[in-house]
Amino acid sequence: MTISQDKVVAIHYTVTNPNGDELDSSKGGEPLVFLFGHGSLIPGLEQALMGKASGDTFKADIPAAQAYGERHDALTQAVPKTMFEGMEVAAGMRFRAAGPEGQEQSVIVLEVTDDEVIVDGNHPLAGIDLSFDVEVIQVRDATETELEHGHVHGIDGQAEH
Repeated sequence: MTISQDKVVAIHYTVTNPNGDELDSSKGGEPLVFLFGHGSLIPGLEQALMGKASGDTFKADIPAAQAYGERHDALTQAVPKTMFEGMEVAAGMRFRAAGPEGQEQSVIVLEVTDDEVIVDGNHPLAGIDLSFDVEVIQVRDATETELEHGHVHGIDGQAEH
């Protein structure tokens, strides 16, 4: 069975940046299990998986635009430190904040000055080309319940939800 729309797919993966630094891996743990074609993965990896079958191994180089997108300088801004009243704010902290059109977005604190907090709304991997080493563990048909819910119910489709 090959990977296509509405198949449940289980993969092991290791992702690295252009310097070869490992950013994440499922090796030695549970595989990543997802419903294919439902936006669970970055677009470039989903395209690379299309048509693959259980047992396939491959490497995929995904440009930033097909991964977490390009960096947008407009998403980095200084906000008054008073917005964090009563909180000890430090570089590296993450917060949920209201975006420009009212939607919630995740921001990371880049710097704290006496008066301002510099935050970045870009995904931490935005602007970075990624390389994936992938092993397809399993491909199966989704159950009716998984399709109704829009997500998998475990590797075997039997988890309670």
